[in-house]
Amino acid sequence: MSSVEQVQNELVEEFQFFDNWMDRYQYIIDLGRKLPDFPSEFQTDEYRLHGCQSQVWLKGDVVDGTFRFSATSDSAIVSGLIALVMRVYNDQPVAEVAATPPAFIGEIGLTEHLSPTRNNGLAAMITSIREQAQACVG
Repeated sequence: MSSVEQVQNELVEEFQFFDNWMDRYQYIIDLGRKLPDFPSEFQTDEYRLHGCQSQVWLKGDVVDGTFRFSATSDSAIVSGLIALVMRVYNDQPVAEVAATPPAFIGEIGLTEHLSPTRNNGLAAMITSIREQAQACVG
């Protein structure tokens, strides 16, 4: 299994293949279309992530010291951002999730190319994931 840091580096390399941001956006949207189904019984206020312009539901669990989460959104681009975050943090050791900041966001250029509300939503998603992991670390 690749570490959180290794996965982030792989993502940065992948995004270097694209010539422009329109292609990158399309790639992100395509990733979002491939998200696993999110059970409708978890699409409740308890799992709704606040701070996002779009509706986002996120459910995290720890199984044998590994952080696992699923999420969905009503927005194509946000679903793609979920897919990126899942690739980095899903099925990783809980201590590593809690300790490793999302450097890939700046390195890919998302910070400069997402709207302020999308950046806020992405930050809220990552904060939620890392806080859930931190709570399990101790």
